[in-house]
Amino acid sequence: MTTTMENLDVMVLRTLHGWRAAGRRALLATVVRTWGSSPRPVGSIMALCDDGAVVGSVSGGCIEDDLIDRHTRAYAQERAGATGHEHRIPNGPPSFVKYGITADEAHRFGLPCGGTLELLLEYDPDPVCLAELIAALEAGRLVRRTVRLADGAVALAMATEPAELAVDSQELTNTFGPEYRMLIIGAGQMAEYLATMALFNGFAVTVCDPREEYRHGWKVPGATLVSAMPDDVVADFKPDRRSCVVALTHDPKLDDLALLEALSTEAFYVGGIGSRRNNEARRARMIEHFDQTEASLVRLRGPIGIYIGSKTPPEIAVSVMAEILAVKNGVALPRVMEVAQAKNDRDVAHNDPGPLVCAVRR
Repeated sequence: MTTTMENLDVMVLRTLHGWRAAGRRALLATVVRTWGSSPRPVGSIMALCDDGAVVGSVSGGCIEDDLIDRHTRAYAQERAGATGHEHRIPNGPPSFVKYGITADEAHRFGLPCGGTLELLLEYDPDPVCLAELIAALEAGRLVRRTVRLADGAVALAMATEPAELAVDSQELTNTFGPEYRMLIIGAGQMAEYLATMALFNGFAVTVCDPREEYRHGWKVPGATLVSAMPDDVVADFKPDRRSCVVALTHDPKLDDLALLEALSTEAFYVGGIGSRRNNEARRARMIEHFDQTEASLVRLRGPIGIYIGSKTPPEIAVSVMAEILAVKNGVALPRVMEVAQAKNDRDVAHNDPGPLVCAVRR
């Protein structure tokens, strides 16, 4: 388990900055409008270097291939000293390009039936401005980036809340947020699977476990491992609306106080591992000993995950990660997918003897 992946936008911007700081020509493409079905949402970005290297995505791959083909041929002609205009490298103000306008184009570029998207292409973005944006994101700030369409000039401003991309005849504004963060309480086997999947999905992961025997065996290098008491770690972590806290130790001394601390924050997801019985016992403890109420615990999730019949640590981690992503993406899962509800329904079905059949002897 060694795969790590940082926030995709940050990765694109950092790679683009590296190219530009090294004097390479490059462009930044942003999805600004979509019609019908689209493989990538508005606001998605990718960067393309003059040697054909690409990072990020604006489609399923075919549009990237077209951009790479057109622009790398232009860059190659420039290096060769060609004077023709067929593949002249764009520069200066940003430009718009549409893909998938006709059925033939939709088929050619692999767009879904009826799908159309429009990109804004920025040529040779200023590396100094890119460095400022990356530094702000790495510091955990939410940043509004505004591009003046007349000349490509960029202005950065700190934002207080996320906003949808906006574009008009004068400018484009896109809000970039800091990384989504996950704090895992417990460094056991399931935490390794969950941390790996969270890293792969672009979360910055911190794992807290004061138990040395568990920390000693930890082997996910992309995650930050800390040893303080979990409730203190939650307080220092300062969960915000882009943070989730997951307790996995099964030890009330470690999980309960951390979860209570997390419930007092804006974390978008707070949950603890455990069976239906353990979850009910946890809530009862919190109400009896920590002055909680059913209303104050409404955000506490447990048993966590979606019901997929999972039995093994990796399967359970998949179900938990799926639920976290659904909450992150604003998807309201039907109750039948909740672990507790699904198991209750299953138990009822197993205990139902079905219709009675009477055999009458003649």
